[in-house]
Amino acid sequence: MGNSQASPSSASSASFVMASRAFSKQALDDLRAHFSSLAAQSGTQGRAISRPVFLDYFGVRGALGDRLFQLVAKESSVEDGVTFEGLIVSKATYERGTKDEADEFIFQLCDVMGDGILTRSDLEAVLASIHETIFADNKEAREGSNKDTFEAFLNSAVFSKDAGGVSEKSMSLSDFRKWCIVMPSLRKFLGSLLMPPDSGRAGFQVPLLHYPENSSELLVLNKEYAWHIGGGFSQHDVQEWKLLYHSSLHGQSFNTFLGNVTNGDAQTVLVIKDTEGSIYGAYASQPWERHSDFYGDMKTFLFKLYPEASIFRPTGANKSLQWCAVNFTSENIPNGIGFGGKPHHFGLFLSAGFDQGHSFTSSTFTNPPLSNTSRFRPEVIECWGIQVKGSNDGKPELVKGTVLERFKEDRNMLKLIGMASASD
Repeated sequence: MGNSQASPSSASSASFVMASRAFSKQALDDLRAHFSSLAAQSGTQGRAISRPVFLDYFGVRGALGDRLFQLVAKESSVEDGVTFEGLIVSKATYERGTKDEADEFIFQLCDVMGDGILTRSDLEAVLASIHETIFADNKEAREGSNKDTFEAFLNSAVFSKDAGGVSEKSMSLSDFRKWCIVMPSLRKFLGSLLMPPDSGRAGFQVPLLHYPENSSELLVLNKEYAWHIGGGFSQHDVQEWKLLYHSSLHGQSFNTFLGNVTNGDAQTVLVIKDTEGSIYGAYASQPWERHSDFYGDMKTFLFKLYPEASIFRPTGANKSLQWCAVNFTSENIPNGIGFGGKPHHFGLFLSAGFDQGHSFTSSTFTNPPLSNTSRFRPEVIECWGIQVKGSNDGKPELVKGTVLERFKEDRNMLKLIGMASASD
């Protein structure tokens, strides 16, 4: 299916014909409508989308936006923009191709200099574009953000490839893939740049952080960190995160922590800053409840935030996912909260005194020690409750107890019909 405004040679090109097969007729018609609208604004007699219109529509700022336009325009038959054929060929490779094809396209995309060598300077430009695109243009995301945080994202990248004639090492495709694994928000963002901007593009959403007034300077978590952690979630909707516990606000108390987090949503993010300045934590997909053994599910993961940022997902090697032991007297059941590994040798653990913890390599998450030393002392402990936006609209906040204790209005209604006493 060619574009009536394109030349016959480009419309019949083998690459375009092959790429078209990746889309349904309806999808092609929708893309054609988008193309026609953008081309009409471009001053190209409808032949192509100009660079300014392309960048304004897709909303990717800085060097990354320029490189995206360059790659898509390369598949086009004109010199002044992106043709319909070029757009389809690029999207078919980038969005509908094999994993190898998509990875190669994104790898080239991050080579913003276009010299075939992916260096630290390229990634600095990519991260600067991401920050400008997601945070600088969004007032809600901009408040409470910190551009310097992106340095930690760069610190998790590995450059192992020797580049001829260049003193610094470059990033191989294998290095890049490994970086994307520990930086899932980055991969989601880079993989959705040609989607319509009104479609809720993956990797563009920033969680909404709710916390008490005048407490922002106490917080360890910022918007960039939340964006990074949120990439590990399976949900695609914007999440709202509510501060349930902060050691500086509520006191460094295990009992207070449990009291606060069990009154909140089931999913929580634990953030720890230790006395050496490292920041790390875990996402707990299950409620914090007293157990004498590990529990939880495969959604749980560990993460590092500073001085480098990474996410470590469960490997399936074991089920040692989440730990919450309270008031046990057995030495085999250490009181506190933890993740991965085994008792006394967790992937991450906070003692019930909240005054010490440890982090060891674990096969549960294939994580390295999250702290600089295997044993650490926490300086700040935060816990955030996660609520997917819109999933609990109109419902009261979750609290412990029976259903009748949670919903007093329901209880009163049951009393009127004589059922409350029978339900106790």
